[in-house]
Amino acid sequence: MKIKHIIFLFLAAILSNSCAEIQSTKTLRLAHSVDTQHPVHNGMIVLGESLERISEGKLKVQIYPNGQLGGERESIELLQMGSLYIAKVSAGVLENFIPEYKVFSIPYLFRDKDHMHDIYDGKVGKGILSQGNKFNLEGLTFYDAGSRSFYTKSTPINSPDDIKDMKIRVMKSNMAIAMINDLGGAPTPISYGELYTALQQGVVSGAENNIPSYFTSKHYEVCKFLSLDEHTSVPDVLVIGTETLKRLSDEEKKWLNQAVEESKVAQRKLWEESEKECLEKAVESGVQVFYPDKKPFQEATVELVNEFKKDPLLGALIQSIQNN
Repeated sequence: MKIKHIIFLFLAAILSNSCAEIQSTKTLRLAHSVDTQHPVHNGMIVLGESLERISEGKLKVQIYPNGQLGGERESIELLQMGSLYIAKVSAGVLENFIPEYKVFSIPYLFRDKDHMHDIYDGKVGKGILSQGNKFNLEGLTFYDAGSRSFYTKSTPINSPDDIKDMKIRVMKSNMAIAMINDLGGAPTPISYGELYTALQQGVVSGAENNIPSYFTSKHYEVCKFLSLDEHTSVPDVLVIGTETLKRLSDEEKKWLNQAVEESKVAQRKLWEESEKECLEKAVESGVQVFYPDKKPFQEATVELVNEFKKDPLLGALIQSIQNN
């Protein structure tokens, strides 16, 4: 979808809602690309409810799900132009604009979920969220997007050898592409909305994503082998345009930050529940789940990690995360 067409949709939306947006009420348009059953979407529902309650109806959120206003890259560009107010995007896509986000695509970076959340909410995470200012973007918070694992059509992945010559769909992320290359596969960037058809038609042999996305996208209907190697934990990021921030008063910013915090807490609980439920339903539908030894995968990607440690920016971030 072209940017001009998306802007036209925004203008139409503004005109159609002009009566509702009187001086005493502001509506922040929020776009994302996931399904409305997804726990990340439900976290944003909490955001809207909290913001309306905290502001006593003076500040609201209108959500555009399912990529209605374009893909994640287009959403970022619209934020930068001030045509979109808030977006939920993957850190894997955001890294193409803000290099610090590349660190989250480093394979096997976190020791466990507690370590991951400590990084998101601590000094390192807050520092990364603030790095978007020079790109007209401001990170509000990290939503839990779990860990990404492989799922395939014909054969399961239990070792790096199983990936060799497989076409694996990845996000448009240089780090994700490099990881699949190091594992011996053929990384194939395809937009998320086109992936089901690509899997069905054999354009790719498999993909990698978190459990709720694998299930809610119905990819389990095509790929019956799920290998939980948990190679990366790439968070979702709630991002606001700096142009939008300039239009908010200090009080409105305070309302928004409080609502964001409430939504983050709720989203992480929803995510945990969804992971368990989606895995159970996938197994009931005939999916075979495998738990491969992670060590061979770590060994196969160690050169990639060491290479990025040489980068002054990423090396310092990796060190900070590993020392936390």
